[in-house]
This record gives sequence, C-alpha cells and structure tokens, in this order.
Amino acid sequence: MRLDGIDDRAGAEALRGEQLTIAASDAPSLGDGEWWAHELEGCEVLDERGRSLGTVARLLGLPSCEVLEVSRPAGADPLLVPLVRDAIREVDVSARRVEVDAEFLGLRASDRGE
Repeated sequence: MRLDGIDDRAGAEALRGEQLTIAASDAPSLGDGEWWAHELEGCEVLDERGRSLGTVARLLGLPSCEVLEVSRPAGADPLLVPLVRDAIREVDVSARRVEVDAEFLGLRASDRGE
C-alpha cells in the first residue's frame, strides 16, 4: 500500500495504531454478490422459514473463507456462517437481512427457536 505524503519507514511508523479510511465514493465498485463488511454488520440473519437466528456482529476472515459472526439471543454462542453459496440463500442489504440455509449449517430445531 502506498499513501500520499508517506515516503519512508519512519512516516509509516508514525501512523501505527491510526485508523485509515477512504470516502465511500472512492472505493472500488463491487460485483454482483459482493458486499462491504460494514454493509452486512447489523443485518438480521433468518433461516429459510423467516425465523431470526441473530444479528451479524462482524465479518471474519478465516483461512478457508470469510464468515459472518452472528450474535445469538439469550447468551448463546455466536453462529459462524461461511460466505459460500450453499450457506447463504439471499442477502438484501437494503432490507438489512441475510437468509441462510439452516440445514446446510447443521442447525437443530432447538438452535432455530423451534
């Protein structure tokens, strides 16, 4: 990565710990089926029957793929949903919802609030 006005290691070191951001208008365009992490955070996660499984807390990069960390109600452990076609049925960022395939994720009926 190169930053305007930073020409050496000392200049880069001075930025350690700082948050680097860009204007959304300067971000590259994404293709179909691609989203920025901040667009998914806070989306409700639903199973194929419309039952809420929780809310996207953050996007995690794992060695095999990226996953959504879903905060679950009542102190349940977070649910990790891989961002793969078999797990994600639909993403509607404008409606703030992500529909997943609960069977593919191996969720039992009790995990889905049944």
